[in-house]
Amino acid sequence: MILQRIEKIFNALNADAVFTTADDLRFYLTGFESTFGCVLTDKNGTTFYTDSRYLEAAQKKLSPAGVKVEEMPRGKRPSDLLEGYKKVAVPFSKITAGEYLAYSKKAELCDSAAAFDDAMAIKEQCELDCIKAACEVTDKSFVQLLGRIKEGMSENDLAAELEYLMRLNGASGTSFSTIAAFGKNASVPHHETGSDKLKFGDSILIDFGCKVGGYCSDCTRTFLFGDDKKHEEFKKAYADVLKAHMLVKEKLACGMTGGQADAIARDYLKTRGLDKYFTHALGHGVGVNIHEAPKVSPKSEDVLKDGMVFSDEPGVYIAGELGIRIEDTVTLEGGKAVSLTDSDKKLLIL
Repeated sequence: MILQRIEKIFNALNADAVFTTADDLRFYLTGFESTFGCVLTDKNGTTFYTDSRYLEAAQKKLSPAGVKVEEMPRGKRPSDLLEGYKKVAVPFSKITAGEYLAYSKKAELCDSAAAFDDAMAIKEQCELDCIKAACEVTDKSFVQLLGRIKEGMSENDLAAELEYLMRLNGASGTSFSTIAAFGKNASVPHHETGSDKLKFGDSILIDFGCKVGGYCSDCTRTFLFGDDKKHEEFKKAYADVLKAHMLVKEKLACGMTGGQADAIARDYLKTRGLDKYFTHALGHGVGVNIHEAPKVSPKSEDVLKDGMVFSDEPGVYIAGELGIRIEDTVTLEGGKAVSLTDSDKKLLIL
């Protein structure tokens, strides 16, 4: 499986070698997590170069899969590995200007980023299995969290509790820093979780996800901590956001562009006078990275295909008043959207 993945990338590029030091692409190619390493593929095969911290573990995992593992030669820089090649493919978006200059002194360079994007956008079954497992942990942990939410706890307290539960349920870590926003704080889509205390009648927005097997989940739930009878507009807006969210799942199909998928939710919210408050894209690809191909945004021309995984997350944000987002991780299967996170999305009042 690993060699087939590497071969797919190599064959997509007209280069003598494919080279990357990027953590995410290195993991995608090898399935081995590390904070340092280089993957070099040419017509003779693939070599993973790393240091003594990872050498033994990498050899144990990758050698049986057909990937050669070598310790990075002392005194050598990654650019030195490109000596002797005429044309080398590197991901331009993943390297610094300094790296580009160093590499270009050794060989002619071409960009491999698009080839990686295309390959990573269509998940293999083993990748889908990891994402599904991460989504199951996400759903289970959220349900368990609900009974632990108490008046007076801070946003940080809530985020920490949820992250603990995800670890307890089998996650290796979070997909990103958990967002917990109480009340009007939720009007900032990417609110910085802080020390504000939960009060009766507050709305709660939690944007969270975890990693299993190196792959991410992504989910957002918005609900009320008690009903102080002051949330009629919130409840109406919530119903509209939920309708937009569900319409995407009903109408989205293979062959649509990311822009057409975004329009399903955005056009409905326009009929409710809420489109101007939907201030971000409908979604983004989910996989090794929490944001990757395909783009599911107003101007996206990415064609949606079976095997892709992305978020469905319409939202409404009124500055200083409220924020509502409902998000699931979904995949395309048999031409239709299938939800991978699926905890109850009816408006919850604790």
